Amino acid sequence: TPLPPLPQSQPVRAAEPFESSPLDKRLNFAAFQVGRSNVLAHTAAMQIVHAGETETPVYNPLYVHSAVGLGKTHLLQATAQAVAAGGRRVTYLTAEKFMYGFVAALRSQTALAFKENLRAIDVLVIDDVQFLNGKQTQQEFCHTLNALIDAGKQVIVAADRGPADLETMDERIQSRLAGGLVVEIGALDEALRMKVLESRIQAAKTRLPGFVLAPEVVAHVARCVTSNGRDLEGAVNRLVAHATLSGGPLDIETAEVAIRDLIRTHEPKKVKIEDIQRLVANHYNVSRADILSSRRTATVVRPRQIAMYLSKMLT
Repeated sequence: TPLPPLPQSQPVRAAEPFESSPLDKRLNFAAFQVGRSNVLAHTAAMQIVHAGETETPVYNPLYVHSAVGLGKTHLLQATAQAVAAGGRRVTYLTAEKFMYGFVAALRSQTALAFKENLRAIDVLVIDDVQFLNGKQTQQEFCHTLNALIDAGKQVIVAADRGPADLETMDERIQSRLAGGLVVEIGALDEALRMKVLESRIQAAKTRLPGFVLAPEVVAHVARCVTSNGRDLEGAVNRLVAHATLSGGPLDIETAEVAIRDLIRTHEPKKVKIEDIQRLVANHYNVSRADILSSRRTATVVRPRQIAMYLSKMLT
């Protein structure tokens, strides 16, 4: 009886070309305003841009974190575009894009090619890493992070909180991220808000040459809109709309009407129980997990009771 033919091996499927998340050409270094709150992050990013292809990264990974609207995405996109213009291979991804690409590679059985494509680049930029979830996805991100850093490739990561506060993230990832340069971009001071406003107004004048704002109006807006850079851009858009519709110059009273929904100084910031737990844990040098645990040692009981008291009084 003849032997059955040997099964033919299946050819290895190639992954689809890996695409970065889209980059906004307007978010470049020429449009990035530097002040006291972001000068360290800007300097570190510029050092990465000017580094040679064969140089070992000094800050690896570079971890930038801040609240919403303070410029971390602008800084990351500007860095990615400047690095690409210098001839290095750079991939800019949001956490969502990374997860989608990895899951799609698993479904199409091209996970190995996905990994090889991602690790063949020179600079990896990941934005909004706090949204990276899923055990398998985090494991792959950790392996990619380790492979790139060990190979001397640059990694830049941004999030809305520090590495220690990424509570849903694998501890190995937290440790790797904290091992580089961690930089916080603080709130915009009034001088920086003025620079951002003037930059946005200048951009608006290219679209509407007749648009003019008196210096006292600009200064008033900079004093009133204090939350973030996106609100400043929204304020300029509202002022442009009012000036276009009214056809006359804008005074302070008219400007206040235009931007009243962006003035949030009268609204007290809501305190979250998670923030109380985190701050109390940092103050007493214990972890948030300790406070939430059932341990009853003296080093944990007192911070737990204080966190409970503050939660009762402030929320």
